Amino acid sequence: MKNFLVIGVGPHARRSHLPALAAGQSRGLVGTVYGVDILGAMDVMLTFDADDGPRTLPVTLIEPFDAAPQSLPDRVRATLDALVVRHRIDAVVVSTEPAYHLVYTRWALERGLSVLLDKPLSVHTGASTNPPSAAAILADFDSLLDCYELARRRHPGLIVSVQCQRRYHPAFWKMRQLIAEITEETGCPVTSIQSSHSDGQWRLPDELVDLSYHGFDQGYGKAAHSGYHFFDIVPWLLAAGEREGKELDAVTVHAQVTRPGDFLAQLTVHDHERLFPAFAARNRYTDTQLRAATHAFGEVDAFISLAFHSGGRTMTLGSLNLIHNGFSERGNMTPAASLYKGNGRVRQESHIVHQGPFQALHFLSLQTLGDPSTSAAPYAIGHESHIEVHVFRNNRFSPGWTRHQRLGYHALTTLWEADVAVPTQQSSRRRATHEFLEYLDGRRTREQVRSDLTSHRPAATLMSGAYLSMANQFSGSAAPQITLGLRHGSRTESMGQPEAAL
Repeated sequence: MKNFLVIGVGPHARRSHLPALAAGQSRGLVGTVYGVDILGAMDVMLTFDADDGPRTLPVTLIEPFDAAPQSLPDRVRATLDALVVRHRIDAVVVSTEPAYHLVYTRWALERGLSVLLDKPLSVHTGASTNPPSAAAILADFDSLLDCYELARRRHPGLIVSVQCQRRYHPAFWKMRQLIAEITEETGCPVTSIQSSHSDGQWRLPDELVDLSYHGFDQGYGKAAHSGYHFFDIVPWLLAAGEREGKELDAVTVHAQVTRPGDFLAQLTVHDHERLFPAFAARNRYTDTQLRAATHAFGEVDAFISLAFHSGGRTMTLGSLNLIHNGFSERGNMTPAASLYKGNGRVRQESHIVHQGPFQALHFLSLQTLGDPSTSAAPYAIGHESHIEVHVFRNNRFSPGWTRHQRLGYHALTTLWEADVAVPTQQSSRRRATHEFLEYLDGRRTREQVRSDLTSHRPAATLMSGAYLSMANQFSGSAAPQITLGLRHGSRTESMGQPEAAL
């Protein structure tokens, strides 16, 4: 059994990683687990909820440090090295603030430790306002890939798996299979894709400054908070429609955003005082002070236009709409204790995929936070587990095709190995972790790992391109339209082939 070090044991790790590792212990895949976090973050013994009840985790505290350098400070490195030796650590989970992902992953690879890495792979302070910081996102990926390949030569069994749970979600498996089927029959790739995600993060004006968790004060926002999932899943779906001569090799990106100053124009301080009568007494800032303080903050919402190219031709048009300031179920002036999944955040997600005149796929996940037993019929729109995929096929062209199918929660529930795979994000996160554990235990090959680091250059390219477009507009230094290559030598050639398992 492998021993784990979890670096960063905040709300996400407590909700996802730690319960998944505890389940791995119950299955005989995980030995001991230890945590690391910064001073002042929490007690040295952390309690979290596992499947079988509350558990505790010993946590070693380290001093905060600047994420800009490419290597850890000597004292932090010495502390982590000592933990690896003392507890015979085999693998690391990196679940920190995204700006620190790169430095911890490089440290782990240099020591021959496999890594389960949270998204995004990296981000830099000022990514939405400073073009060099935006460009560094893609440079970071290429640098990390070089480090990974060097580490694999020294330790052939080592792996880095990026936890992008939509790759493990039955609805996205099904859509990828459907895309591959039509491409196989017609030769037609995906010709357009529209993706949208809103999570209803309503920050009151003073909270824009005072609350940093998933905030905007580091010069980045929604595209770094949850946007990477969509920078990843869009090219992952498109890959199922690639064939010889129609491989995607470049992308043009143009982003339009709102920032906190725009939000303060949409809903002013005065509006909030009217909506929450006690807000005026709590708020410490004038409208002028808030606008000045948030001038260089990151994006609240980002609408991103995409054009994917192959050999100089535009193969696929796309749009990616990432929204914090959308439908919310927050009704209280005082923020909830949990900002991660509380405070009114609720998922409203859709994907529309067209394959020329042959097929259209419509994915919908429209949820609320109401009581699942009363808010809506089970799995219907408004239920916390609502999900459906509509499949339209041109049966006048091919009479053997079904004109329309609706695939709901039960139709999308399937078998994953020996377990039932239900179409929820939390269940998919668990599958991603379980796959990583099975690989470390020798039960899976590298080719069976769905989210190996080597397959993530397209996602890093989209994220870097989106932030370059934002930063160029903010700084006025260059054109807002960015064109970048999607591939890096032979490292992402596997992205062009649909998975054999599908």
